[in-house]
Amino acid sequence: MSTTNCTRNECKDVFNAFLVKNATYDGNLEIPCIKPEYQIPNKLIAFSKALRSSDTNAWVHFYEDDVKFERIWKNPSKYLPVLKKFKGVISPDFSVYRDMPLVMQQWNIYRDRALGHWLQENSVSVIPNVRVGDSRTYDTACCGIAKHSTIAVGSHGCIKLLSERSYFQNGLRAIVSKLEPTTIVVYGTAPDYIFSEYIAAGINIIQFDSDFMLSRKAVVD
Repeated sequence: MSTTNCTRNECKDVFNAFLVKNATYDGNLEIPCIKPEYQIPNKLIAFSKALRSSDTNAWVHFYEDDVKFERIWKNPSKYLPVLKKFKGVISPDFSVYRDMPLVMQQWNIYRDRALGHWLQENSVSVIPNVRVGDSRTYDTACCGIAKHSTIAVGSHGCIKLLSERSYFQNGLRAIVSKLEPTTIVVYGTAPDYIFSEYIAAGINIIQFDSDFMLSRKAVVD
């Protein structure tokens, strides 16, 4: 894959080719690779909150509505100074909805990896986020991620409804089988009926409450 989309003068980089400069690629779709990360976050903060937070002792995550972080794809350099203040970043969780055309799901996985690679190139620690749709996305969702390292998944909104739970469980099982991670960072609930088998297999499960869960606890308290 070329790292520029045009050699002519004044040709605009309309698909952010600069993000994959020096990248290596994985799979027939040439998904950019993210180098393995073994650090474990102590705290997470949403990207939209990180922009105005002075507490930088956390890892930035993107487990929120796409509209709140689409801006980082449109102008990544603008937000790099902010992200570099934090401990690290979980790569962007662009939506991979099952009712999206497959090519759009693949495009959003590509964007996750491209930004993750670019952030690493700019000295930001990055834990790769893994998001799947249906079984057609399993292989692509694991492309560009090293085996036996730390990965992150978002369970918030994925397991409360029985109709959604099986998709999450099957996807997670496929991810673990392919990547064999040493640690899984979970944003949202990590119930035993889903994660006990991975704990038994020796995988370190690090769970963080979602912002919604924290808000509900605050109301109860």
